[in-house]
Amino acid sequence: MRRANFDTFFSGVARRHLVRAIRDALTEDGPDLTSNAVFGEGDALSARIVSKQDAVVAGLPLLSLVLEETAALEPGAWTQTAHVEEGSLAANGSLLASIDGSARIILRAERVILNFLCHLSGIATLTRRYADILEGTGVRLLDTRKTLPGLRYPEKYAVLVGGGSNHRLNLSEMLMLKDNHIDAAGGILPAVERLRLAYDPAPPIEVECRTLDEAREAVACDVRRIMLDNMSREVMQQALLLVPPGVEVEISGGVDLAGVAALTSGWQGRKPDYVSVGRLTHSAPAADFSMRIGPREPGPAPNAP
Repeated sequence: MRRANFDTFFSGVARRHLVRAIRDALTEDGPDLTSNAVFGEGDALSARIVSKQDAVVAGLPLLSLVLEETAALEPGAWTQTAHVEEGSLAANGSLLASIDGSARIILRAERVILNFLCHLSGIATLTRRYADILEGTGVRLLDTRKTLPGLRYPEKYAVLVGGGSNHRLNLSEMLMLKDNHIDAAGGILPAVERLRLAYDPAPPIEVECRTLDEAREAVACDVRRIMLDNMSREVMQQALLLVPPGVEVEISGGVDLAGVAALTSGWQGRKPDYVSVGRLTHSAPAADFSMRIGPREPGPAPNAP
């Protein structure tokens, strides 16, 4: 199973988006007036994040980022420890991470941490279920751009943690001709020509095909990838036989857990290279984790981040 590297993925623009999302989440909450009235600046607590289900854990490295951003708003000291590996399958009842230090920091960061960790782990857990079905078939699992606004990068990172692969992160990574582009240009050939005239060199081109005739036209244009979108099994089989080995084939449209296995076997001539599944991000249920908070347990004094 491929492993996602947090620091590698979240560099450059991806990291800027992630930090912005964390800051927006803290801004949405505003100052924690309740905790600031009940706890003094020197008061300390211990927090333990526990899994209440079997789940693939994604987002543990975010804890320190959330705590750092919280400490910039609510000065104080803290330490944080992960007790499982990122991407591991944690059993129900597992201790995932612990935080010790400033009561005000922990309580202000609590919900933001859980929202990220539960959401991303839910995506990773669902992705792992799909990836396990495809393991060893040679067909790769792709996500889509059906992501929550502002959370594109963390959600696609969670797909990697779960064992999937990313489609394009943004509209500039791959030129993708969909039905409205094709219809407006008067066909696939003129649409591809416009792209190659507009960009030199042109990024990789993918063409969404709805019919066998469109698949034939896309093959003639020598594009990087052809998407067979919402086709019947019979039509997909015919389309696959039209596509030469040097052109990638992606199957998309209504793929669920019950149907994904059928897309990897029984083909004549060649299999698809990719299966893209929008529900990895738009329909994954959040993982059930809780943060248990109590008096600070004995141990080394926390250091300011």
